[in-house]
Amino acid sequence: MKEKEPNCASPGMSRREFIHLMAISPVAAIMPWSRVSAAGKIFRSRQHARVSLAGVVRGTTQDDILEAIRHAAEAATDFSWLSRGDSVLIKPVVNSGNPYPATTSPVCVKAMVTLLKEKGAKRVIVTDLSGIEHVKLSPDKRKGSTRKLMERCGISQAAVAAGAEIVLPEESGWDDFYEDGPANGTSWKAGIMMPKIIKEVDHIVLLPRCSRHALAGSSLGMKAAVGYWRTDTRLEYHRDAATFQEKTAEANTVAGLREKHRLTLTLADKILATLGPDKGYVVTPETGLILASESLVAHDMVSLAWLLESRRAAPQEEKEGRRDPYTSQFLVNTINKVVVKKLGGMGQAIKSEKLTRNDIKTIWDDRVLRRAFQIFGGIPELKLVETNSKVPSRVRRRLLNMTTPRS
Repeated sequence: MKEKEPNCASPGMSRREFIHLMAISPVAAIMPWSRVSAAGKIFRSRQHARVSLAGVVRGTTQDDILEAIRHAAEAATDFSWLSRGDSVLIKPVVNSGNPYPATTSPVCVKAMVTLLKEKGAKRVIVTDLSGIEHVKLSPDKRKGSTRKLMERCGISQAAVAAGAEIVLPEESGWDDFYEDGPANGTSWKAGIMMPKIIKEVDHIVLLPRCSRHALAGSSLGMKAAVGYWRTDTRLEYHRDAATFQEKTAEANTVAGLREKHRLTLTLADKILATLGPDKGYVVTPETGLILASESLVAHDMVSLAWLLESRRAAPQEEKEGRRDPYTSQFLVNTINKVVVKKLGGMGQAIKSEKLTRNDIKTIWDDRVLRRAFQIFGGIPELKLVETNSKVPSRVRRRLLNMTTPRS
């Protein structure tokens, strides 16, 4: 089936703002810059972005999955950025205490901690801050516990057994965060409150999952940034919802992430294909995938394509109405107002902006990716690298077709 071509006329930053961002952003080495016109049109990048793929056959052993993750990671990066004695922060997704794929796979965490230790990392830290449904941090108190959720889904045990530390800024309180500014020309009004642990580490490795999301449409690598934020930043994100999708991409331009992000890797042999982020219909393909890339944008292009492809296997009744609220503009906006109320109270909910959903039938429909193309250098030309012989050729062809622009 032919994929819908990207419309290259979405609004963007000014030429001056783009040149400023290009000048200050070391991420250019990972996500090569292309041109963006004064009108904000998106252009294709002239350079390749490598995304490694490993196949995971349904029912395979944990040892085989661990090996496949290692091969995918080593094909995505040569780890030359990691010197012996360095510290690495691993950021999984622990939005709830529900098991994978509602959260990151413990097997994936174990594999990455082990690999980083073998490559010379002295200190590997695992951190996250769970969703407002389960944890709320206030200036004077905390409700709920990410640590308990991390234990419930098995991530804590896997990380510690492999030699990592669990460091949760919420446990040190409101002041264990600092303000980090997104690049100029973004939709954010205030700085983004990030955990101070980011200042203490040398590198960051992101381990998201492949999931539908009731408010965002999908929960992939860029959406995982929410797990860093303090409550006041999450309030602005949801309250000023007219640019919800754009802020998702822009939040990944803060200096702490821009300078230290090294690798994004997703184990996606199970996909949360409906509802999200905490529950939904799970698709388990005959052959699942592991996706890895130094480029966050390239990773999310392939991950979203894999989510869309996997959703085809979900029953139609699971993809409608309350079983998949993102299909309804009314439900999306209503649910977001409920989230705003939880974050900031009724007064904030009353003045919250409308969160406009958009049909994501192809990756080119996704406003998060479209904004990412503008601020991270255009549409990268993907190079899909298979790291084992288990990726079906039809799957590789399908992903390549879904991620190749026609204009």
